[in-house]
Amino acid sequence: MHLGLTDSEDGLTKTSAPHIPTITILGQPNSGKTTLFNLLTGANYTTSNYAGTTVEFSSGRLHPKFEFNATIIDVPGITSLYPKSPDEQVSVDTLFAINTTTPTDLVILSVDCSQLSRQLYLAKQVLDSGFRTVIALTMPDLLLKKRLEVDESQLQSMLGCPVIKINGRTGEGIQNLVEQAVLLYGTSLFSKTIPVPPPEPTEETVTVLYQFAEQTEEKVIRNLPKTIDLQEINRSVFNSRISTPDPFSIKIDKFLLHPWWGIVFFGMIMSILFTSIFWLAQPLMDMIGGAFDILSATVTQNFTSPAWLVDLIAQGFIGGVGTVLTFVPQIMILFLLLGVLEDSGYLARGAMIIDKPLSKIGLNGRSFVPMLSGFACAIPAIMAARTIPNRRERLLTIFIIPLMSCSARLPVYALLLALLVPRDQPWIGGVALGIIYLTSLFLGTAAAGIINRFRRASGPTGLMLELPAYRRPILRFILRNTYYRSVSYLTKAGPTIVVCCLIIWALTYFPNVTPNVPAAQAVNLSAQELDQWVVAERTSTSFAADFGRMIEPVLRPLGWDWRVGVALMSAFAAREVFVSAMILSLRISDDGDNFQHAITNAMRNAKVSDSNQTLFTPASTIALIVFFMIAMQCISTLAIARKETGSWRIPILQQTVYSLVAYGAAMASVAVLNAFGVY
Repeated sequence: MHLGLTDSEDGLTKTSAPHIPTITILGQPNSGKTTLFNLLTGANYTTSNYAGTTVEFSSGRLHPKFEFNATIIDVPGITSLYPKSPDEQVSVDTLFAINTTTPTDLVILSVDCSQLSRQLYLAKQVLDSGFRTVIALTMPDLLLKKRLEVDESQLQSMLGCPVIKINGRTGEGIQNLVEQAVLLYGTSLFSKTIPVPPPEPTEETVTVLYQFAEQTEEKVIRNLPKTIDLQEINRSVFNSRISTPDPFSIKIDKFLLHPWWGIVFFGMIMSILFTSIFWLAQPLMDMIGGAFDILSATVTQNFTSPAWLVDLIAQGFIGGVGTVLTFVPQIMILFLLLGVLEDSGYLARGAMIIDKPLSKIGLNGRSFVPMLSGFACAIPAIMAARTIPNRRERLLTIFIIPLMSCSARLPVYALLLALLVPRDQPWIGGVALGIIYLTSLFLGTAAAGIINRFRRASGPTGLMLELPAYRRPILRFILRNTYYRSVSYLTKAGPTIVVCCLIIWALTYFPNVTPNVPAAQAVNLSAQELDQWVVAERTSTSFAADFGRMIEPVLRPLGWDWRVGVALMSAFAAREVFVSAMILSLRISDDGDNFQHAITNAMRNAKVSDSNQTLFTPASTIALIVFFMIAMQCISTLAIARKETGSWRIPILQQTVYSLVAYGAAMASVAVLNAFGVY
C-alpha cells in the first residue's frame, strides 16, 4: 500500500516519490519490544550508531507479507521521556528526530499488560506529546496465570488510541496491529501537528501521571469468569490483582536470589557460560584457523612470483582475515548464551546479586558478565558491555576488560611457564596459571577502584532495574539476533583489524625481501629449514627489527633483547603470535614429536645479542609473564574498543597506560627477584 503525495509549483501539480513512513517501536526494558520488532520485520534488520554516540539501535523494513512499505526502528528501552542515561537520551532523540532527518510518523508502544500501571506512565507521556500511537499489549499469558485479563475496548477508550493484544510466541494479533497502524497513518498523513518533547518533570506532573496509570489499571483489569479452566496454565488459583508478582518467579527466586544459595547458583551459571565460550568455541576456532592455514599454504605452494605479493596475500591478507574470523565463534556463543539468560529473565537477577561488591569500585552488577567474558576474549566481552546503561560505568568496564587474562594469552603463559616449571612437576604450572588468572581479576578491580577514587560519578550510578518474570526464551529470535550482532562485528571491526595486520606484515617483510643464504650453510639445511632460515633472516633485517634494536636499550634492563621486542610487536596482531615470532627469530625447526622440547631448549640456550648472558632467565621470564598480564598487546581489542567508545581516546589511553604500567611492573618484578638472589 502506497499513499501518493503531490507538490504544487506555479500552478502545476507533480507527483513525488511515495513517502516511506517511519514507525518507531518504543517501550520499557523487558516489555517484549524486541520480540515485537522481530515479528514486524521478520528479524531482517541492521544495527547503526545514533549520530554522535556509540549507542546502537536497530532498523529494518516491515515484512512484505503485511503489504505496507514502512521503516521500523527499535530504540533502546526507556522508562519515561525524561532521559536519565545515554541509551534513554538516544531513544528520546530518535523519537523526536533530534540530530536526524528521519521524523517519527507513528509510534508502536510495547506495553507489558502484566505490569500495566508502571507501563502506562510512559504511554501517557507519548500520547500527551502528540504522537500517533498504537498500543501493543504484550505478555498476556503472564496475566492469565493470575486469572486476569485486560479489557482492550475500555483501555482504548480511556487512552484514545488503538490497543491490540499480541502473543509474542505465536504472533497472534500482529496482523491486526499492522492494520490499525496503517489506518492511523492514513488518517493522520496530512496533519500539521508536530510532536514536542515534554517539559521538565515536576513532583506534581509525575504524581498526576502515576495516578492516571493506577486508576486506568483498576478500570481495565478484570477477573476471568470462573467457568474458564486455567489448570494447564497454572495449577494454583490466585484471586489477587495485577500487582501481585508472578508466583512461579517467586518460587524460583527463593533459591536464585537467596543471600547464600543465590551466589552459589550465580557462580555455577557464570562458570557454565565462561567454559562454554572457551570450550565450545575452541574446536570451531581451530577449524577456522586450520582452514586459513591450508589456504595460506596453498597460495604459497602454487604461486611463486612476485614473491612479495604472494607473501602479502598468504600471510598478510589471508592471515588478517583469519584473525578476524577466528574470534567469530566466541562472539556468537557469547551473544547466544547472553540472549538466553536475558530472555529467560535471569540476567537481571545475576546483575542484582553481584551489584553490591562491584559498587565498592564504582561499577554495578551489569559489569560482571563482560568482565567474566574477558577471560575468554576481550572482543566479545567489550561488546557485551553494551548492556550497561550508564555511560561512565560502561566506559570504565571497557577500560579494565583488557586486564582480564584472555584465552589468547594462554599459549604465551604455557610457553613461558614451561621454561620455569620442572618437566616432572607439571602441577606447579597449573597452580601458577591459576594464580595468574586470579591476579588478573584483582588487577582489574584495583584499576577500577583507583579510577573511581580520582574520578567519581557526578550523580547516583547505582543499579536500578525491574525483575521480569521468568519465561521460556524464544530461540529463533535469539539465533537471529546472534547472527546479526556477529555480522555487525565483522563489518565494523573487521576491516580495521585486517588493515592493521597488513601494516605489521609490511614492517616485518621489508626491506630485505630476498635474504642471501651462505652456500655452505644451505647444503646442510632441508627445504623446510631453509624456508625458516630465510623468514628468520628477513625478520631480523626488517623495519620491525630496526625498531626493535632502537628500543633494545629499554628492554635490556629487563633482560630482553631485540628479538623479544619484535615478538612483542608481532603479538599486536594476536597475542599468541608471540610464540610463532619467537620460533622464527630463534630459528627453531620442527623436530618430530619433540617440537615442544625443541622450543624450550632453544629458549633456554638463547643468549642476549652481543653477549653471553642467558636471554630467558627465571627473572626475565617472570617479568615477561607480568608484562603480558597487563600490557594491551592486541590490535583486535584496540579496534573493538574504538568502535564501542566512538573515538580513539580511550583505546590510546589504554595502550599508553597499560604499556607503561606493564613495563614498570616487569621492572619491579626483576628488581625484587634479583634482591632475593633470583636472576
